[in-house]
Amino acid sequence: MIKEINIKDRKAAEQVLSIQLPAYKIEAQIINYPDLPPLKDTANTLHITGETFFGYFIGARLCGAVSFKEKNDVLDIHRLVVHPDYFRKGIAQKLLNFIEGRQMIKKCIVTTGTKNTHAVTFYLKNGFREVEKIYINELLTITAFEKYLSN
Repeated sequence: MIKEINIKDRKAAEQVLSIQLPAYKIEAQIINYPDLPPLKDTANTLHITGETFFGYFIGARLCGAVSFKEKNDVLDIHRLVVHPDYFRKGIAQKLLNFIEGRQMIKKCIVTTGTKNTHAVTFYLKNGFREVEKIYINELLTITAFEKYLSN
């Protein structure tokens, strides 16, 4: 079941962290960049993101989450994470389908580590197109994607 998460609630923010941190640790290993900013998040930093959060729950257990901001008919995905225990079970796909179905959205944008081939493949498979590679430093490049929707 997918439902909105009140990220201002400390317990809810800690639940999100309980999946975000292990998921981003895996990404950090994949892209060989241990200093990923999402690994530094706390419940307090999640409170002030201004992002809308939805979670994928199996019973009461949060297994995946997506967060985004909406502005001018554009949905900017900030995080799409699945706890490693639930990788390859279609949860990321369900979360992406859910947010793409929001009314009045004409375009989705997202970035991911260029070396994260699983995420890059996921977005390309879902109709996103690469629009830019952004050099952060000598160890990290991120790829920006966009997708126009026909809602």
